[in-house]
Amino acid sequence: MAGRILVVDDAAFMRMMLKDILTKNGYEVCGEGANGNEAVAKYEEYKPDLVTLDITMPEMDGINALKKIKSIDPNCKVIMCSAMGQQSMVIDAIQAGAKDFIVKPFQPDRVIEAIKKAIG
Repeated sequence: MAGRILVVDDAAFMRMMLKDILTKNGYEVCGEGANGNEAVAKYEEYKPDLVTLDITMPEMDGINALKKIKSIDPNCKVIMCSAMGQQSMVIDAIQAGAKDFIVKPFQPDRVIEAIKKAIG
């Protein structure tokens, strides 16, 4: 297996698209969440190799979830997912410790490139 990945996005169809890309490329999706609170709880539960985290989510956004996960595990590997036009949020996420970001709609090649770069 290439790695265990936690997929977090408030849109179920986005999670489905990402899971499809990941599993087709040999990655295991060990869990999924729909908001930042679930991201933090499931990170602690599954201890994944990598998290894909949407920036804009209800309850707790991706940047705050990233900061919380980083406080639990400073070595965590997180890739942010954003829609077009969220450049300032992407910069905040990278400064908060995200390894990379991928833009929606997802391009499979770009998703896999980012994940390989993050977890080798």
